[in-house]
Amino acid sequence: MRHAEKHKTQRIGWLRAAVLGANDGIVSTASLVLGVAAAGSDTQGILVAGVAGLVAGAMSMAAGEYVSVSSQADTERADLARESEELATYPEDEQAELAAIYVKRGLDPALAATVASRLMQHDALGAHARDELGISDVLAARPIQAAFASAGTFSVGAVLPLLIVILFPASALVWAVSGSSLLFLALLGSLSAYAGGAPVIVGALRVTFWGALAMALTAGVGALFGVAT
Repeated sequence: MRHAEKHKTQRIGWLRAAVLGANDGIVSTASLVLGVAAAGSDTQGILVAGVAGLVAGAMSMAAGEYVSVSSQADTERADLARESEELATYPEDEQAELAAIYVKRGLDPALAATVASRLMQHDALGAHARDELGISDVLAARPIQAAFASAGTFSVGAVLPLLIVILFPASALVWAVSGSSLLFLALLGSLSAYAGGAPVIVGALRVTFWGALAMALTAGVGALFGVAT
């Protein structure tokens, strides 16, 4: 019976962007709401600030992810173009370079030379991309996917604190938003760790700690300026 293996690495690209987006959506919107609430604003003012933060944050996340991942994709394409040119110009040297990589990974020189020769005949550029440059289809940069995943999950994360603003009176918002957002962050950390095959408790604690720190600092700034005015 064949042993079926299920790995999580194919999820790295979209999972990273999705977790970053949702985490930032919860933390930044909750922090903004807490800062405005601590300054003494009414519910309408808090809600307007939160919605503005949602729209601005989602667009910023989409643009940031697209630009950064596009830069990675540009670098990968440039490396592949350079490697393709080297393969066309110096095929023997490139095959020897590939064989040397396999020797370093534990193959004896004769077997490494045979493997390198077979792979060069089958897909020379693919072999060098994977084993020399570390570029594979699974981990390749996908700017559009990253942008949509990050913006979409940011919006979902940002909506959660805003729902609390709608449901609770302004006098209770600081504690309601703080407590619910920490719960949301713990759930996000747990789900992302589970999806990636990592320890759930560690993931939950890591996300919750940094979120709590961000919200506390922002609420403190809001209270300081609220008192000052």
